Amino acid sequence: MNENVLTAESEPLATLLQGIRKTVKKAVRLTAEYRPPLNGERYLTDKEVAERLKVSRRTLQEYRNARLLPFIVFGGKVLYKECDIERLLEGNYRKAIR
Repeated sequence: MNENVLTAESEPLATLLQGIRKTVKKAVRLTAEYRPPLNGERYLTDKEVAERLKVSRRTLQEYRNARLLPFIVFGGKVLYKECDIERLLEGNYRKAIR
């Protein structure tokens, strides 16, 4: 038999398994306790919205000026509610004609 076989009782493997168990416990606790900021509402930056809508940040500025997109200015930073962006997309969705 090979004497280099590792078992769960082998010190290096036992230490590794213990570390994995601790990490899994922490991950489970974090996911159970996770609450998105601001009452569950997620806010997006203009960069994130531009990427999602596939438009330039300048185009977003034009949409804001025309009041096509709801937005918040907080501390000089422009933020958008994710639900407002989703609602805007759903409201402008056009089904294909068959």
